[in-house]
Amino acid sequence: MCTAKTMAEKYEENAKVTSKYVHATSRGHEAIQLAVGMQLKPQDWVAPYYRDDSILLGIGMEPYEVMLQVFAKKDDPFSGGRTYYSHPSLNRDDMPKIPHQSSATGMQAIPTTGVAMGIQYKEITGIDEDYGDEKPVVVCSLGDASCTEGEVSEAFQMAALKQFPILYLVQDNEWDISANAKETRAQDITHYMKGFKGIEVRTIDGSDFDEAYQTVKEVIDTIRKERRPFLIHAKVPLLGHHTSGVRKEWYRDDLDEHALRDPYPKMTKLAQDAGIAKKDITQIEKDIRAFIDEEFEKAMNAEEPDPKSIQDFYFAPTPITEEKGEREPAGKKPTVMVDSALFGIREIMEKHPEALLYGQDVGGRLGGVFREAATLAQQFGDARVFNTPIQEAFIIGSTVGMSAVGLKPIVEVQFADYIWPGLNQLFTEVSRSYYLSNGKWPVSSIVRVPIGAYGSGGPYHSSSVESVVTNIRGIKVAYPSTGADLKGLMKAAFYDPNPVVMLEHKGLYWSKIKGTEKAMTIEPDEDYVVPFGKARIVQEADNDKINAGESVTVITYGRGVYWTLEAAEQFPGQVEIIDLRTLSPWDEETVYKSVRKHNKVVLVTEESREASFTLGVAGKIQKNCFESLDAPIEIIGSVDTPAIPLNSILEAELLTNADKVAEGLKNTLNY
Repeated sequence: MCTAKTMAEKYEENAKVTSKYVHATSRGHEAIQLAVGMQLKPQDWVAPYYRDDSILLGIGMEPYEVMLQVFAKKDDPFSGGRTYYSHPSLNRDDMPKIPHQSSATGMQAIPTTGVAMGIQYKEITGIDEDYGDEKPVVVCSLGDASCTEGEVSEAFQMAALKQFPILYLVQDNEWDISANAKETRAQDITHYMKGFKGIEVRTIDGSDFDEAYQTVKEVIDTIRKERRPFLIHAKVPLLGHHTSGVRKEWYRDDLDEHALRDPYPKMTKLAQDAGIAKKDITQIEKDIRAFIDEEFEKAMNAEEPDPKSIQDFYFAPTPITEEKGEREPAGKKPTVMVDSALFGIREIMEKHPEALLYGQDVGGRLGGVFREAATLAQQFGDARVFNTPIQEAFIIGSTVGMSAVGLKPIVEVQFADYIWPGLNQLFTEVSRSYYLSNGKWPVSSIVRVPIGAYGSGGPYHSSSVESVVTNIRGIKVAYPSTGADLKGLMKAAFYDPNPVVMLEHKGLYWSKIKGTEKAMTIEPDEDYVVPFGKARIVQEADNDKINAGESVTVITYGRGVYWTLEAAEQFPGQVEIIDLRTLSPWDEETVYKSVRKHNKVVLVTEESREASFTLGVAGKIQKNCFESLDAPIEIIGSVDTPAIPLNSILEAELLTNADKVAEGLKNTLNY
């Protein structure tokens, strides 16, 4: 505790240096944090939040290691200088594991609950490690103000419902930033938690180390044995600043009252009551001060990150780098697209016990609203294929924790229109984990998203969202147009250690729309994989047309392939069609080669042209193929509106179609 206190004081004394990068300290919270950190074992998991440097010291981190993060140094063990102080990520054999921790307040609750869900899954299915009576415990640290976040409630709901082995540690210092508890909450977490049946609660004085230690011991011992969730509500003073950039004296009038609850004097009295002489305590303080001064200087002068490392750990290397397996095995009949995916997932789950599938309505009663998971729950059981509440944030964010414990979750957001509540987790947690943990915690997951307009789905069941999703760096995005590609990409996504969003067009699932019959393909064999970033040439133009300058290439994906095929019938031999298959990464080499061969290009999308993914592709073509272009780049897309109308006539007017594509082809060819 003296070390934590001295570090905080050292930072404040050297504020001109340490405030270059924002930081907060555990000053006032040390007792409860040390009571937790000291009792965790290497098989345990913990998610500290930005004020939890005492937890880090408690689990055995050295002050020098922690200080490296204050100065964002190269050897910062958490992120290599990429993220803030006390935003840890740790994967050491001799310490509790810490998945990547973000700055988004309360957002750690879902990924950390995902860790507990993964541990429970492994225990239920018998693929867990044998720790005897010392089964792993998960600790999620939260500030009380963060518990007003909706996503924290999603985590509580699932922990209560499924009885996960997790401890939610809520440190209540009665402050948000400048807003206090009376302004921001109707009740503290003790009362709020009564609405979640099955989570047992303890409220303690978190500044009293003895009370904190004994309570934490009782709770952790119970979780190890009984495998159920608890919450400890620890009331603590806030003695430091909110952060180095938001000073306490600017807005607080309760500093004297909080100082009376300082855990440090309580700790020194406890030490003296235990028989430690006051002079020995004074010597401890002196020795620690000298040690912290030395460590501080060493950390401050440590090596800076290499600028050339800026893109290191963007994606974890994938073993799938080329197309393999048999795409069209002999003796098979064409299979609808939705079944190709279903069969692919079945093969994965038969081979890999770490694979599981969950989301809304994918369980045994229905098997997905598009029957995309039909029969899987019956075959693999409710532990491996199960329904979740309507919680897009939890569905997506929990994959961070599931992946961390060695599982491969395949999850579903029922409609692309409802992915928005999950974007916070997708952007803040899923996409950045590998990069900000300096390569320690890639998130290996597949998020299936039925997408696109067909059959008068209206404004809330028809949206295209690829332009938003592809702007989230650190995830891969697929958008196949055939069953063969869907299965091959699903297999590639499973073996890829990075997060993948699989956009699956509802209108192609069964090839019910006239003109989309070719989405129905021979089902590839079990070994078939399609690498990300490799386009498919759907149709080639005739050489004589190319040589005469009478050809055009069309770059498209998803349903755009079929609008283009229909339109191309009016221009025999003149149209090459490139199906991107994956949008992040996309196959720039194939696209540029095709553009340079034909000198004219049309891009076809179901989205509006405005501020779209396709507009970005056009920009890169213009940049890289400018001298090869004999006509302006044409983009054919849907009419720009805030939503897709329900009425079928209005829907048809809005959407891209073959006639619009044909008009674009004609104009480009005749330019």
